[in-house]
Parts: sequence; C-alpha cells; structure tokens
Amino acid sequence: MNNKTRLPSLRALKVFQVAGRHLSFKLAAEELFISASAVSHQVRNLEEELKTDLFVRKTRALDFTESGQRYFNFLNSMFARLEVETLQLFSDYGRSQVRLCVPPFFAEEMLLPHLQEFQQISPGTDIRLSTQPSLMKAHPSEADLSILLGKGDWPDLRSYRLFSRKLVVGCAPGLMANLDPRSFASLDGQTLLVHENRPHAWEHWARALDIPAPRPANIIRFDSMSSVVQAASQGLGVALVSWPLSKHRFEKGELVRVFEQTVDTGEHFYIAHRRNEAIKPEISKLIEWLLKSFGTSDSTAAK
Repeated sequence: MNNKTRLPSLRALKVFQVAGRHLSFKLAAEELFISASAVSHQVRNLEEELKTDLFVRKTRALDFTESGQRYFNFLNSMFARLEVETLQLFSDYGRSQVRLCVPPFFAEEMLLPHLQEFQQISPGTDIRLSTQPSLMKAHPSEADLSILLGKGDWPDLRSYRLFSRKLVVGCAPGLMANLDPRSFASLDGQTLLVHENRPHAWEHWARALDIPAPRPANIIRFDSMSSVVQAASQGLGVALVSWPLSKHRFEKGELVRVFEQTVDTGEHFYIAHRRNEAIKPEISKLIEWLLKSFGTSDSTAAK
C-alpha cells in the first residue's frame, strides 16, 4: 500500500496564497482573472484536502485560522523564492524584467498614460505590472518595487516619497447649478459618492475643515476609487477625489472643483523595495524615472 500523501496542486496553493495576501476572495479573483466563486471553491477544496480550515469567513472579510496563517507564511515565502529564482534565470539568459505593484487608481490615472516614456528610455526592460488596493500598505513578496500609500513607517523597506495624497470635492460641471462654492452647507440634500473601503471619508473631510458633516439626500457606494470618479464625471453625485491623482480629469473638464479648499490626508505615496535585496540597474532606472515623472519638490529617499 502506498502511504505517501498526495500534495495539493500548485494552482490551488497559489489561489490560497493570493487570497491570503488580500484577505479577500474578490480581490484575489481580480488579480488571478477568475471569478470570486472560483477562488472560494479552490480554497474550500484545498481545506477539504488538508482536512483543516484555513480561513475564518466573516460577513465582508476573511481572517486566518492558526493553521491558515502558518501555511500562508510558508507558501508566501516559497512563492517569493520561486519568483526570485525564476527571474534570476530570466535575467541571466533572457530580457531584463521588473515586477512593479501599484494601487489600481494610481496605475490608471498616472502610470499607464506615461509608461511608454519609460519603455522609450529603457527598451530592454520588460515591466510586469500588478495591482493591490491602496489600503493594503504592505510590499508584496512577489514584487521588486511597489507604490505604497502611508507615512513611510516600514522598517524592512527602503522607500522614496513621491507626493502627498490630498482630497478635493469634485462633481460634473452640470451639477454646479445645485451647489454654492461659498457654502459647505450646499452639500446638504445632495447625492454623495463614497468608496466603501473609506466609509467615513466625508466625516473626516468635514472634521479637517472644522465644519459640520454634510447631510446627504442619498449615498451611492462603490468598491473602487475609479468607479467613484467615473460616477462623479457622469453627474451621479458629488465625490471626494484624490488629488493630484485625478488632476487631469479637472484639466479636461470632466470634473470641476466645488470648493477651493484642499484637505491633506497626512499620507504620501512612496516607491518601496526590500532593504536586504541588491538593486539591479533596471530597477534603479525605474526608480529614477518614477521620481522624475511623479515626484514633487519634497520627494526624498527615506533613511
């Protein structure tokens, strides 16, 4: 009799690792280009195969069980090593490649419209681009570089500050007839657009300006900042818009600023990489280009 234990499939392990990194079946599905139900099914089959629960399933989130956290830590390290060894082989015998992970809205609004510029100055370097939500403030194990949103307090990372994240109130030009740019109270009775991962953003905005929070007639929630801005440009309501990420939308006239005030969130976008890794020339060149293209006068390399 063969008593050898059959190992789970590599695909199932990868699905679990990505789901564990995001702690979300939905976000894992977006990264893997499969449905959220397919991710859930793969993880459930893996749990049955291992005869242990890997996740605690909550109403709107996931958390690890003790065994799930232990297995994730091992797999995360294993996949990171696999990525490094594969890319080293690729580097030795093929074209140069840089793995860059950025927030989706940053990619859409800033990076993608300008990425061809980097290809022109570094034609021999391939970019492998992936995304993770800006609320996830961790550098992915499978990335060489990432764009993180935070305050630069990552002791295991070397980070380079790009620019601060600010908020402005924006809407479609056609909605300005219902608003008074001299009165914050004109937001009362309007439809407000909200990112579901930042449900209290309007309250925080009002507190920063020392004014009462707006009392909307309706609230429409979206699961991405891209959807919030798209809805605002289509006249569905008034939104808190990231600045300067969405600057070109105002320049093109898709959005107008309702009030002159800009609220600083206290967070910055950073370029980050692990301190204990040697930086290849193609990575250094990408860092230099990102700082030149998107940095401001206060951009610095973190100590």
